[in-house]
Amino acid sequence: MPDPARLTLDREEMREFGYRIVDMITDHWADLADKPVAQTPAPGGVSQALAAPPPDGPAPLDAVLDELRRNVFSHVAHVNHPRFFAFVPSPANFVGVMADALAAGYNVFNGTWLAASGAAQIELAVVDWLRDACGFPEGAGGLFVSGGSMANIVALAVARHRRLDGPSRKARVYFSAQTHSSIERGLRLLGFGDEQSVRLPVDADFRLNVDALAERIRADRAAGLEPFCVVANAGTTNTGAIDPLPQLARLCRQENLWLHADGAFGAAAAVSERGRQALEGLDQVDSLSIDPHKWLFQPFEIGCVLVRERHWLREAFHVLPDYMQDTRAEEETVNLGEYGPQLTRSFRALKLWMTLRIFGREALAAAIERGFELAEQAERQLTAKENWDIVSPAQMAMVAFRYAPPDVAPEQADALNAEIVRRLSADGYAMLSSTRLNGRIALRLCTINPRTSDDDIAGTIRRLAEIARAI
Repeated sequence: MPDPARLTLDREEMREFGYRIVDMITDHWADLADKPVAQTPAPGGVSQALAAPPPDGPAPLDAVLDELRRNVFSHVAHVNHPRFFAFVPSPANFVGVMADALAAGYNVFNGTWLAASGAAQIELAVVDWLRDACGFPEGAGGLFVSGGSMANIVALAVARHRRLDGPSRKARVYFSAQTHSSIERGLRLLGFGDEQSVRLPVDADFRLNVDALAERIRADRAAGLEPFCVVANAGTTNTGAIDPLPQLARLCRQENLWLHADGAFGAAAAVSERGRQALEGLDQVDSLSIDPHKWLFQPFEIGCVLVRERHWLREAFHVLPDYMQDTRAEEETVNLGEYGPQLTRSFRALKLWMTLRIFGREALAAAIERGFELAEQAERQLTAKENWDIVSPAQMAMVAFRYAPPDVAPEQADALNAEIVRRLSADGYAMLSSTRLNGRIALRLCTINPRTSDDDIAGTIRRLAEIARAI
């Protein structure tokens, strides 16, 4: 072995190490459907060896990999498992996994054109493909970030820069009671007080009530406040609901408000024909967040923010210190580190680019359509069973439901549904999550994994019914 102080392996050691890890990942993917969806140990149940101080000398490769198998990777929820229906899954694909290995192996710094012009060109190309899929005009642009939360923060920062003269305690941002928590968290990070975040009621379909929004905007203006931004949902985490985007766009134009769409979950559906129809009006928003590690089947982390004019990003974030003067962009080049909060940026676009090149756009569209169909299958099967109520019908690969026998009080049914979730997760066959809708606990399935089979859906609903009867 070469001198360990130089942190190197020789060629054969690197090859052996790499092959072992690829074999480990390949076996995991090949056997995934036969594994429990999740195994969560009791607190303190993971080996204390993980928290031990680092050894003074080297450890054998086999021992390190075995420890990872036993104490780390055996205690994670497999979010790309075909029966992981909780929250919003990340049904990654193996091509994306290997692309991440390449990006890490070449250690690409994708903050400046000088450091990685090829990587920058790929990112610009993939962003442009997403721009086109979402119906944004020529001249729109964006960049890749860690995920939907950061994409929302970047978009809100641009909205603040474009619509406000500076920090203002009178500024107000409006969104529905179903909006993702990353919006409120992002507003706090940007210096807005909680009183500046205005949560508004939803209609019977869990969509933002446009009349209530218009009334609140007028009232706030009359009170001397400064409305400047509306956040719409392009597929909520709870139910997949899409706010009325065309009406919201019309209202925001009339009121000179920025319209941001949180499409972290749902906007990627625009790649398919069915999703494009469901997302009518998406092309009219000022900014948009997308999470390709959800419904575009990529491994963590890859989010994307789009804005109608790419230069808005640079206006909001560009700073060029003296020590970066050698990276000054020429007219035909782009320093992506000047378009967002991160100068140090990894090569996130590579995995989506490789997925598109190897599988093709039509394969991604078909995989998205599969998600719609699986949720509809689940709804039909639940409807056919006694004592199961559909709380929110299947839409955008999401269905929310509730076990509610007629002779059980609503409060008791809440406890019953919470226990069903707990027992199903402990069982390991499948995993779903709960939420509150109309004040009551509801269960939800998110079915965006294209490797989920019809039998996986039927088996999960059968297992839910068995658990409910047992309780």
